[in-house]
Amino acid sequence: MKKAILIGVALASAAGIGYAAGAASGAFPDISTLNPKAIKALLPADIKWVPAEGLQGTDTFTLFGSAASNGFYIVLNRFHPGNFSRPHYHANDRYVMVLDGTWWASTGAKYDPNSTVPMREGTFALHTGKEVHYDGARAGEGEAIVMIFGIGPGARHECEGPRAETGPGPCADAKRAAGVN
Repeated sequence: MKKAILIGVALASAAGIGYAAGAASGAFPDISTLNPKAIKALLPADIKWVPAEGLQGTDTFTLFGSAASNGFYIVLNRFHPGNFSRPHYHANDRYVMVLDGTWWASTGAKYDPNSTVPMREGTFALHTGKEVHYDGARAGEGEAIVMIFGIGPGARHECEGPRAETGPGPCADAKRAAGVN
């Protein structure tokens, strides 16, 4: 039931962003005619991208809540061409809607951006909690913008690098399955 509600919220949010873009073109009444007590809207021009912590070549913007806290959150990630996260996992399920461009993703601990699978605009995906994956935008393919939502905390648990998880757990299991040391 929770998953169905979250999926509905995400799809409604994606549709709202599309409507807001149409409204900005003058085809509809101005958004300022709405009662702000009833509807709070954010136009694409109002998105203030900031660098995503620990993700080179990726920007982020929080639409609602906080992925670092308990509770529901929605964030946008914008991957610049040629930039990928490294193998990692999240403790809880995360739901992803591709809003613009092609988002590339793969699973497991063996990092190989050439093995990623394309997910085009409009695609919906589930990052299952405690399952190792990586994602981003391939070079020469343009940027990818995704909307990620779930129940926090939604921290990224790294499988390699200076912040890599050590000891038993999803990273060790994925590395063993992939034959990665």
